[in-house]
Amino acid sequence: MTKDLTEYRQPTRVSFNGGWSVRPKIGFFSELRPGQTPPESICLPHDALVASARIPSENGSNTGYVPGGAFAYSKQFDVPPEWSGRHVAVDFEGVYRDAMVFVNDDFVTQRPYGYSGFRVDMTPHLRYGEQNVIRVEARAHEDSRWYSGGGIYRDAWLIVAGDIHLDYAGVQITTPDLDADLGVAAVATTLRNSGARPRTVRVRVEILDPARAIVAHNEAPITVLPAEPAVLRQRMTIENPLLWDVNDPNLYTAVTRVINGDDELELSTTAFGFRTLQLDTAHGLRLNGRTLKLRGACIHHDNGPLGAATIRRAEERRIEILKKAGFNAIRSSHNPLSPAMLDACDRLGLLVIDEAFDVWTESKTSFDYSLRFADWWERDVEAIVLKDANHPSVIMYSIGNEIPETGNSLGAVWGRRIAEKIRELDPTRFITNGMNPMVSVIHRLAEAGRNMEGGVNSAMNQMGDMMKDIATSDLVTASTEESFAVLDVAGLNYGESRYELDRELFPNRLIVGTETFPAKINENWAAIERSPHLIGDFTWTGWDYLGEAGIGRVNYADEGPQSFGAPFPWRTAWCGDIDITGHRRPVSYFREIVFGLRAKPYIAVHPPENFTREARPTQWSFSDAVATWDWDVADGTPIRIEVYSGAPEVELQINGKSVGARPAGPENGFKAVFETEFAVGEVTAIARSADGSNESWCLSTPVGLPKLRVRADRTVIEASDGDLAYIEMSLEDDEGHIFTQGTQPFSVVVEGEGVLQGVGNGNPQSEDSFGSNVCNTYEGRALAVLRPTGAGEITVTVRGADQTTAITVTAL
Repeated sequence: MTKDLTEYRQPTRVSFNGGWSVRPKIGFFSELRPGQTPPESICLPHDALVASARIPSENGSNTGYVPGGAFAYSKQFDVPPEWSGRHVAVDFEGVYRDAMVFVNDDFVTQRPYGYSGFRVDMTPHLRYGEQNVIRVEARAHEDSRWYSGGGIYRDAWLIVAGDIHLDYAGVQITTPDLDADLGVAAVATTLRNSGARPRTVRVRVEILDPARAIVAHNEAPITVLPAEPAVLRQRMTIENPLLWDVNDPNLYTAVTRVINGDDELELSTTAFGFRTLQLDTAHGLRLNGRTLKLRGACIHHDNGPLGAATIRRAEERRIEILKKAGFNAIRSSHNPLSPAMLDACDRLGLLVIDEAFDVWTESKTSFDYSLRFADWWERDVEAIVLKDANHPSVIMYSIGNEIPETGNSLGAVWGRRIAEKIRELDPTRFITNGMNPMVSVIHRLAEAGRNMEGGVNSAMNQMGDMMKDIATSDLVTASTEESFAVLDVAGLNYGESRYELDRELFPNRLIVGTETFPAKINENWAAIERSPHLIGDFTWTGWDYLGEAGIGRVNYADEGPQSFGAPFPWRTAWCGDIDITGHRRPVSYFREIVFGLRAKPYIAVHPPENFTREARPTQWSFSDAVATWDWDVADGTPIRIEVYSGAPEVELQINGKSVGARPAGPENGFKAVFETEFAVGEVTAIARSADGSNESWCLSTPVGLPKLRVRADRTVIEASDGDLAYIEMSLEDDEGHIFTQGTQPFSVVVEGEGVLQGVGNGNPQSEDSFGSNVCNTYEGRALAVLRPTGAGEITVTVRGADQTTAITVTAL
């Protein structure tokens, strides 16, 4: 029987995102004084910092010059009399940071880590038959090395269930037995009893295949004692299971019902997949028996113009774009992913390394999680595993990132504790740790007199060959051996110089490049393809992000000394393959060619004003070349052109006239460089393969006056707080060629059943506010993000200097 999943809407779990207000949090006595900032009405998920005025400060580049703050969220909600005797709770997927939760002014709970989901049991604090108030306080202050955002930035869910109810994340599914003919779904259901007496109920589970047909079912009784969790385990056999794979992400659904006679007490739907994972030094990583190399992207958690707000569609759109760009895996950096992004990876077929922590016991900023780690790490690990365990996209946990403690024996003890805790909770996945060889021995380098002025990142940017010497030294080999030994896969951050060395020293060690410089992908990928013990590469970074401002910029000798962070008004890192609006930069196409996924060449042009300047890129730079032939210079101006291609030779033509041919392909770093002269018209690259076939790509100068084009990624969206429409604005000619020179301001007005959630562009130095309705173009483009407030039509009107264009989006 085929089922429509709308039949399985969970009446006991509904969105709790609407109807909130937020205001700055100040001291209790100060709040009693008149003249305080009035609260702002908002809908979750919400970032309380994204629209803040940025302030130039000494260390502000870490957060993109956005200051921290303290915030108080509150929501009034009705509690009807019939809720008496029921279990009433709120599930928060993430509050950044140091969350304190109050119900009717009673303290209920706290959660220091900003990336852990947690449940708030409101039942003992409610007043039935009247309005109640929940208040959540959060703080962000010198506790992150990048832009963290602040507040209730992930979804919240209201739970209203009976005294017998599912525990938090109470349905966990594994697939312990799997072959071509049969698969077993093992469903573990955890119930709690908030009543005073033992209760016996029944749990009925149906398994639906990807076509929504019921393929297995089971029902059994379970007795639940008061204040004691009870677990029921049910095994169901599915014939000829369809496998979950990156190319064919088949998802099954478990529908779990808690019933008492004819009464349905609770219902839950859980997606899962059948797939096998294997790991060995002969084949590397195998998914469903097939060796797979991880084409990986590290990503931070912010959503560009939305800040840290984890709105479901924003997470899904990022995964769509990353997969189209050639990635098959992401590494969450350096904190656990949101449930919404994991859901998107499951549906779209992207593998995940989900990372737990950026710090353990040793701090990296003044007020970071290291202050809470010793007391909270186990509960936070439990939260991560509960969140991840049902997601087939998750193949590996990372227990840390560049942890200094990994270079000593007691630090290795901490690593073993975390790894074994995860294995106890989830033995089905592998464990890694993003270890930076230099960071692991940083204290001993300092003791030996090595200069670390400016911090580790600055040292890495400046050391060059010295960093390779450190990474391959006997000191690093001996200091990190125990920490690597607790892992299934050794994660190396900027440690590619150890790839071949470790194959000789540790022949059973499997390695993943957990963090690599973007310009080295051609060298790294060649090593990965020829070496079974290397399972993949994760570039820093796949998507540009807020904070660590300017680490990927290209400096020039005449600009003075180079530093890790860029001065104000820089706000993004500018090291991503994809900018914060979702636009692919030239490095993205270069990487796609290196991966062997693109046959056509790609053209990127250096700004002609930099032709005679000496470039001094950072380690995280790729190039300042741009894919445009629109330059405000006279014909005959000297210009440098890069052509990326996997073919052995490329020819460059300008307006049909050959400029010459250059070698490209793997032997030449997949790149040919031409120095020639600009001429209005068309530049064409022709890639010539050894078999005589050709592929071409061209750029054209836009003609006439720029016309404002406004497009929505989707014109029909859901009328829910989790959906968005992305409105792309560009200046084009009649043929669609973009005018990239100069800037033009746009104003955006939204009318109808929606609001403007944010505006932005890809400019890493933009001073525009994401919270305004005015935005300047950058390289001819800008972006507005629309959020529905109900069902109906939403009109978006975009006004430029002399043009106005409107577009309609329908929310259903």
